[in-house]
Amino acid sequence: MPRPLSWIEIDTQAIACNLRKFKGLLSQNAKLLSVVKGDAYGHGIIEVAQTALKAGCEWLGVFHLGEVAELRKAGIDAPVLILGYVPQEDLKEAIELQARITVSSIETVEAALQVGQTVYLHLKLETGTNRLGLSGEALDRVLEKIRKNKTLVLEGVHTHYANIEDTTEHGYAQEQLTRFSRMLAEIRSKGFEVPVPHTACTAAAILFPETYFELVRVGIGMYGLWPSKETYVSALQKGQDPLKLEPAMTWKTRVAQIKEVPAGSYIGYGCSYRTTRKTVIAVLPVGYANGYDRMLSNRGHVLIGGTRAPIRGRVCMNLTMVDVTDIPDVSLEEEATLLGRQGEERITAEQMAAWAQTINYEIVTRADPGAVRKFLP
Repeated sequence: MPRPLSWIEIDTQAIACNLRKFKGLLSQNAKLLSVVKGDAYGHGIIEVAQTALKAGCEWLGVFHLGEVAELRKAGIDAPVLILGYVPQEDLKEAIELQARITVSSIETVEAALQVGQTVYLHLKLETGTNRLGLSGEALDRVLEKIRKNKTLVLEGVHTHYANIEDTTEHGYAQEQLTRFSRMLAEIRSKGFEVPVPHTACTAAAILFPETYFELVRVGIGMYGLWPSKETYVSALQKGQDPLKLEPAMTWKTRVAQIKEVPAGSYIGYGCSYRTTRKTVIAVLPVGYANGYDRMLSNRGHVLIGGTRAPIRGRVCMNLTMVDVTDIPDVSLEEEATLLGRQGEERITAEQMAAWAQTINYEIVTRADPGAVRKFLP
């Protein structure tokens, strides 16, 4: 079998440890849902789901039906909530796979009725994010349809915060929580039990116990990453001892060529970098086709021999060039770390995100989807 040019190591113990820390925050009644959408934020959906369940998580959250099918095929029978949209023609399969369905329109409810089987619904309530969500007359119509049909079981209602991660001023999130609580009370006043209300994401789980309700959805935090600097600062401002989360992902490649180029040489497409001295370049077989962002060009670093090697020139589709002039004895096929720790040095998802002008979520989720994931026990 060919050796991979790029591979990703996942520390499952780090994931389990992170989840246990979140579990320790919860009240006795609240359950934990691990969000494993997007191939578990790039970490590998099956292995991460199995790790999460062993660590005490009770529910799993995905975005689409294909992810449910993948989990069920692997023998995972825990409750799975589809957080995204389910096409009407796929509702029968979703129900047969015992998925919980997020509802944000009357059309989804009417299509579910046609299946003729019991379906567990979670209504997405619109509280201010203005993505998927129900409110007003549309919500009333959905509730009336559920009331009249015994195959429709209203198991949960939920919402998502628009601005809880991006600021240290959480007035808007508090307004959303107030709206949600009011809408939940109104639904219950109409005779619905709603056993599983839920609003909390990772940031809410860290900062606001009042958001827990019966279920807490932990996504980015279980992978050892903070949602944002603002969330961390907010925890400090509240006098909290911030959770010590351990990143689970390390992304590696190997040196494909070493070459010496004279002073005044251009490196890569567009001649965007010119050497000022005799320079030793290491060529790495990874690029933007592998999710290694082109914005890292002439900004980012990799680790070789436990030392930072700066990127020179543009990140190509499948190749990236780095400067190893000051790193002695670099050898062909030597390991290079793109993300994670090597020796005493570490390149974090937050550092890469800053270089690429994005967020840590995108760094890990896009990390070479085709690369082999090696799961460390």
